[in-house]
Amino acid sequence: MNKLKLIIQREFIAKVKNKSFIIMTFLSPLLMVGMGALVFFLTKKNKEKVKKIVFVDESGIFSKDVFKDSKTLQFEDYTKLGIEETKKKVEEGDYYGALYLPKKDSLEILAKSIEFYSKDSPGLTVMDDIERKIDARLRNLKLTDFGIDLAKIKASKISSDVKMYNFSGEESSKAKNVASIIAGGAAGYLLFMFVLIYGTSVMRSVIEEKTSRIIEVIVSSVKPFQLMLGKIIGNASAGLLQFFIWGIILFALSMILPAIFGVSISEMQTAQVSAEQMETIKQAADMGKFEKIIRGVLDLPLLQMFILFIFYFFGGYMLYSSLFAAIGAAVDNETDSQQFMTPIMLPLILGVYVGFFTVINDPHGPISVIFSYIPFTSPIVMLMRIPFGVAWWEIVISLLILILTFMSAVWIAAKIYRVGILMYGKKPNYKDLWKWIRYSS
Repeated sequence: MNKLKLIIQREFIAKVKNKSFIIMTFLSPLLMVGMGALVFFLTKKNKEKVKKIVFVDESGIFSKDVFKDSKTLQFEDYTKLGIEETKKKVEEGDYYGALYLPKKDSLEILAKSIEFYSKDSPGLTVMDDIERKIDARLRNLKLTDFGIDLAKIKASKISSDVKMYNFSGEESSKAKNVASIIAGGAAGYLLFMFVLIYGTSVMRSVIEEKTSRIIEVIVSSVKPFQLMLGKIIGNASAGLLQFFIWGIILFALSMILPAIFGVSISEMQTAQVSAEQMETIKQAADMGKFEKIIRGVLDLPLLQMFILFIFYFFGGYMLYSSLFAAIGAAVDNETDSQQFMTPIMLPLILGVYVGFFTVINDPHGPISVIFSYIPFTSPIVMLMRIPFGVAWWEIVISLLILILTFMSAVWIAAKIYRVGILMYGKKPNYKDLWKWIRYSS
């Protein structure tokens, strides 16, 4: 036990003293925040750029009232110039594009005959905005032809807010579901990244010691199983320390940056909303949704999620890192490891896909449930299901299967590790690995 402790300490100290580890520990959060700020800045600048669009309306049913200006789009009526002159002027001038609305016998034919000319391919958002304006106008004209009062149609619009409860009387909401998606997705993705980064780190550490022949000296006084387990736990400890530091730095930045840039939630809450300013109304609605999501996150079983995250975190990491360690012991360089990496990475990637494309839409469906029991995908899938509410017996079964599989994987990996760590000059295949597993002496 003392030897195992020494190996863990050695791996941990070697990892945290590494210059790249120190640099990335403090630089990564800054890079993450910087990238986020850059994307926000570029997006904001892109939205601030005003796009000038001219339209030629030969149909006579569109006007400047239909094509109202917004913060990013400005429309000008060039109907008097005609489409050919307008196209020339737009091509030579500083315009985004020209919209041509020809005269047709019916609204249905007109809807299929509208054309847009531009120097470059227009953005999807711009075209969606234009099409919405056109569709709204054509729809209103169609309703008028049917003798339907548009004022009554507008007055009849009403939105519902369905309150959701489970049979025990606990209230739920759409915002809580969104919060569950965010929390579960973050937990699953975090585990995926940790296993990927530090599992491969264990493999590289084993390959490095094997190629430098240091391993021959180490195994003379330490059992291969202890060495493998020490590497896994030591790297995991260093990784947890790094994530803990990232959390502190990101929390500190979230407190400091709003004060530096003069942005506060209270200011957003007290913003004056005008009936004429539709963009401001949208921002206020989005802010209300944001507040509901925050309340939804706080309503989640955060303590239970944290405890279960630790269990699935260590179970999933130990399972995969033991296999990565076995691969490192079996090969002489990282290039040779690729043939063994694919079967290990596939279930890990599959867990992410199932989580984001199935659990989000149907957290209690058969596919979500099945993959939350399979040990190679359960750490990710079950973590993403837990915020939606999972029966305790499902969690117990999933954890028991994960623990048993982890113990079996460590036992198999230790057998491969014991033989492969001293094998040089031969590129092993799956048949060789099977022989090493069956080797008992």
